Amino acid sequence: MLFSSITFLYVFLPVTMLLYWAAPVRARNVVLLLASLVFYFFGEKAYTLLLVFSSLSDYAHSLFIEKNRGHACARYALISSIVINLAMLGFFKYADFLVGAANSLLHTDIPLPGIHLPIGISFFTFQTMSYTMDVYWGNVHAERSFTGFATFVCLFPQLIAGPIVRYSDIAEELHERSVSLSDAACGVRRFVFGLGKKILIANTMGELCSVFRGSGEQSILFFWIYALAFTLQIYFDFSGYSDMAIGLGRMFGFHFPENFDYPYVSRSVTEFWRRWHMTLGGWFRDYVYIPLGGNRTSRGRWLRNIAAVWLLTGLWHGAAWNFLAWGGLYGVLLILEKLWLGKYLKRGKVLPHVYVMLVVILGFVLFNADGLTGAVYDMRGLFGLLEGIPVVSDETFYYLRSYAVPLLLACAGSLPVWHKTYDRFSEHPAMTLLEPVSVCVLLIAVTACLVDGSFNPFLYFRF
Repeated sequence: MLFSSITFLYVFLPVTMLLYWAAPVRARNVVLLLASLVFYFFGEKAYTLLLVFSSLSDYAHSLFIEKNRGHACARYALISSIVINLAMLGFFKYADFLVGAANSLLHTDIPLPGIHLPIGISFFTFQTMSYTMDVYWGNVHAERSFTGFATFVCLFPQLIAGPIVRYSDIAEELHERSVSLSDAACGVRRFVFGLGKKILIANTMGELCSVFRGSGEQSILFFWIYALAFTLQIYFDFSGYSDMAIGLGRMFGFHFPENFDYPYVSRSVTEFWRRWHMTLGGWFRDYVYIPLGGNRTSRGRWLRNIAAVWLLTGLWHGAAWNFLAWGGLYGVLLILEKLWLGKYLKRGKVLPHVYVMLVVILGFVLFNADGLTGAVYDMRGLFGLLEGIPVVSDETFYYLRSYAVPLLLACAGSLPVWHKTYDRFSEHPAMTLLEPVSVCVLLIAVTACLVDGSFNPFLYFRF
């Protein structure tokens, strides 16, 4: 089920809210858990059992680990939990990739399994793995209530595409939470504005990308327009989903971590990754990079740790060679910044920003390509290395004129100026009326688009 669907907005969410508030306080986790399972079942049917199995497995492992902490059997239980989670992720997400790689390497012709990827598996397996590791390290106590733990794993606002919420983020709120009128209003506002980012901006940029892919008159300029459009699409699509998830969580009394902080203002790749998908970056830092030794080791091992994290980051995003290359690209750039380039980036403002945006745009072209072959084709198009491709064409100018205003608005919307303007006037008396009216108008506009529009899945559902 999509947040950006009429069914969710006007059936599932209102019914869930009514049942939630009508239920006794002690039963509200049960309501959320059942609603979350229905939410997942609506899109995945049989794979809902996989979600339940994951919850049962890590619930049992965590109780055993805490009971036997300090003994070797606790370590074996942690390894067992990690192996089960990675086996599920590996089987459903990487089976086709691994068989294809084996066929290429060994010149065999093994049929691809063709396994359907369960939505959200990359997110909920990382959440449950972080939980068992935290229990093993003594950072949190094991959750005694299976209902409470399963609610944490299955909580529908963040189940499908994050943010990656750790148990410690909401442990207290799982057992005791309240929602004031102010909290509810804040949650609704955050949700509706995230919905607007997805429907009005991300989907429009996606239309432009589709137009480019279907064009018979591609040009160098059109390749760059496509590259910019996808860079904006993926930001508004994913940050919009995160806004909706955080807003929904707030409406039910949960405070989820932020996931984006205007990454396109960055002046180094290091800064960009402190601002982009922050919960994933924090996960790899705390559960991979630091356990490997972080930067408190020899230079060689430190560089190995960075390389390992970024190859895994690329692989987490997708089972294809272009994702590995994308992660490797960022690993190389981060190493260069830490060893040499960083000191020069600190001295400027404009050129470092240009450098970051060029890297990000080219990186997302690689990210969105149809494998490495497609990536090479797109890169050649960007730099005029495709035979017979003109610099511009009449079709390019037509679509540039048609999408100029949405492109400019999207670029402006990716900057923090609007957020700062809102903060500046948020206490003005006029906002008491202007804010709810703006939210209602935006919701009406989005609803109109959904009624007339087509299927609009989130990009990160692929991963």
